[in-house]
Amino acid sequence: MARNSRHGSLWTGLACLLALQLQLPSANAQVAEIEKASNDSLLWGPYRPNLYFGVRPRIPKSLMGGLLWTRVEDYQSVQNTFRHTCEQHELDGYGWDEYDVRSGGRQTIHDPANRIDITTEFIKFPGGEHGGSWGARIKGTPREDASPDLTTTLIWYNTLEGLGSLEVQDPNRHETGIPGDVVFKGQTAELGDFELRVTEGKGDHPHFDHPSYDEKPLDRTLVHSGQVPDEALWQIKAVLFAHMKSQIDELVPKYGQENPPPPAQIYTIQHQPGAGNMHMVQKVFDGAFTFDIIFSSGSAPAKITTDDITEQIKSVTSGFATRFTDVFEPQAPFLKERYSEFSKSLFSNLIGGIGYFYGDSRVDRSHDEAYEEDNEGFWEEAAEARSRNQAETVGPSELFTSIPSRPFFPRGFLWDEGFHLLPVLDWDVDTTLDIIKSWFKLMDEDGWIGREQILGPEARSKVPPEFQVQYPHYANPPTLFMVINSFLDKLDAQRTDSDNKKLLHERSYYMHLANREAALQYLRELYPLLKRHYFWFRKTQAGDIKSYDREAFSTKEGYRWRGRTPQHILTSGLDDYPRAQPPHPGELHVDLISWMGMMTRAIKRIAVYLDEEDDAAEFAKYDEAIVRNIDDLHWSSKEKAYCDATIDDYEENAHVCHKGYISLFPFLTGLVDKDSKHLGAVLDLIGDEDHLWSEYGLRSLSKSDELYHTGEDYWRGPIWMNMNYLAVQQLLNVAQAKGPHQKRAEQLYTDLRKNLVNTVYESWKETGFAWEQYNPETGKGQRTQHFTGWTSLVVKVMAMPDLGGEPVRDEL
Repeated sequence: MARNSRHGSLWTGLACLLALQLQLPSANAQVAEIEKASNDSLLWGPYRPNLYFGVRPRIPKSLMGGLLWTRVEDYQSVQNTFRHTCEQHELDGYGWDEYDVRSGGRQTIHDPANRIDITTEFIKFPGGEHGGSWGARIKGTPREDASPDLTTTLIWYNTLEGLGSLEVQDPNRHETGIPGDVVFKGQTAELGDFELRVTEGKGDHPHFDHPSYDEKPLDRTLVHSGQVPDEALWQIKAVLFAHMKSQIDELVPKYGQENPPPPAQIYTIQHQPGAGNMHMVQKVFDGAFTFDIIFSSGSAPAKITTDDITEQIKSVTSGFATRFTDVFEPQAPFLKERYSEFSKSLFSNLIGGIGYFYGDSRVDRSHDEAYEEDNEGFWEEAAEARSRNQAETVGPSELFTSIPSRPFFPRGFLWDEGFHLLPVLDWDVDTTLDIIKSWFKLMDEDGWIGREQILGPEARSKVPPEFQVQYPHYANPPTLFMVINSFLDKLDAQRTDSDNKKLLHERSYYMHLANREAALQYLRELYPLLKRHYFWFRKTQAGDIKSYDREAFSTKEGYRWRGRTPQHILTSGLDDYPRAQPPHPGELHVDLISWMGMMTRAIKRIAVYLDEEDDAAEFAKYDEAIVRNIDDLHWSSKEKAYCDATIDDYEENAHVCHKGYISLFPFLTGLVDKDSKHLGAVLDLIGDEDHLWSEYGLRSLSKSDELYHTGEDYWRGPIWMNMNYLAVQQLLNVAQAKGPHQKRAEQLYTDLRKNLVNTVYESWKETGFAWEQYNPETGKGQRTQHFTGWTSLVVKVMAMPDLGGEPVRDEL
């Protein structure tokens, strides 16, 4: 009987194994299908976020497009008002009113110097083998202070880098300009055959009696085609200005100083359509105008028309509004329509700031001994080493990323990305996972990822030379692990068939949630990279416990940021936050050990998911040791706060306590639970108006600290949304769990949530922008404007539950 039972179990096991093997190709095919569908819907986008409007695919060398415009009513102002790249302090506001990375959206640009408001709408049309088609609608509306016949000139350009062809259809048909649509035919290996059409559009055109008008009638579209070096393609504005100057140089002697052509006539390109890797299309309008740019893939079911764009715009707008309400609807007390509009704008600009970057970068791989930073005075040795070592050019590499700020930081930042992706994850899981994978593909064989990705000459043009070189011993807070942990939360929540059926309605956003095998395969592929990165951190950022006879549970779990100078730890992300003076190789940083604790718990959870039992057990030991050492090494009973540690003149361990965000880090990273003996002191510090609490949010440094608002005053007082978001999230966790501090946490959560939303909202209402940081005395936004990176976390704060309080009323 026992033998028969054993044989029965054996046959059952073999049958299950055979069934599993038979299912594997199907599961793999499903995953491949998911990845292809996601890639196709993400192929095209306004992925040149450093421009007011620029379009490209997620292909390294390919077709790109962009828009320039200016007012042409005088001769002097044109060079200063020709818009192209996003710049600070030149517009009254700009950004996406609504945007979805998979379907498109609408952007509004308020340009007072040019006396016009520009609207750009970008719409995708799925279908075909090459990622589908797309359309863009450009609309201009004169502002109230403009004359009714305001004259505006616009340039739409396309460039083609790499192999392929792009040429104007029937280039010789019209010598003085094209009266209807401008049609390009193109082909590349990745895009196949395609047509690109710039429509005639609607609007009036200026007419002049000057004889130059007959040579270039402005009721026609001018096209200039040419071949320029690939490295010049991103410098289209300089190319345009040089070309226009050549045209002006011909006109001046022809008509003389006494009879010059009108400004709108003189600032025009030569009509020379044809083949090339650069094509400029110029239109000149009086008053309001509209025209479309239409890209039709040759493998798509049909060519896109202007009517298709009109209908799709309506559909995308309606779909975005409905879906936004489902995902991010603001909760009480933020129930008025103004908060919904605000929330849509901030989130749309966050996700509309996603870009695709490709190019080489500069890295110092000398591995100089000075970079170990083991000697006293190490920062001077390291500075010497940086000056004598030559950076090498590496790559090219590609990165799909959400940027912090279109005008000032139009590139990828590692620790910013984790905060950016927390709201994006709620909206589009699959895009989030794609961005995370893109970052980890940048990792070197040791496990290092450069904290700032400055890829190619266009990206470098925005960065001072002294900040362009990356160093493989420099870390950055591992915030991507927060996002992966949040993804696992969502995966755990998908327990019922009804949950999965709901997800299937939005497959393009949540395919890795609806298909568990796809999620597990993603984690399996990512896990070795996560481990490599984790152990790189443990090795390169280790602190010294043993040499100084420090008393701690573990002799290994202490950490120190490398890249330290007396004034800064840029690698920590908290740049000028006060630290021990002078720097010492025996320092231990409480923010870094806290990040390591968060990172350890996240990777332990992934190991459990993937049945990596030995790994999970190893990570569990690290977790315990880190939590114990945070108290042993960093808790100051005198200050009742977590502090950095250093070595004093007597070679003894000493705490360095500058109360502020640093003091909260074990709490902010989820390592101080509701029953912790130190939680009460942490909440006291948060709520103390003499230290961190303000009516606008939590200060980065205590108001009572001697260094408050001193020096650069970057992280020495101003309010930062990313840290405040972590505080609100942890306060909510404590407030929703029974414990001795529940009521206190609930009140702090309610007040802080309200303060943060109102701070960002009031500044947005006044200026039209989200800001990098906020003044703790006035609540005004400051530093970088259009900082729609982690400041957009306020969208998640508004969507958090209301635990009490009255609704915020509209003003009378």
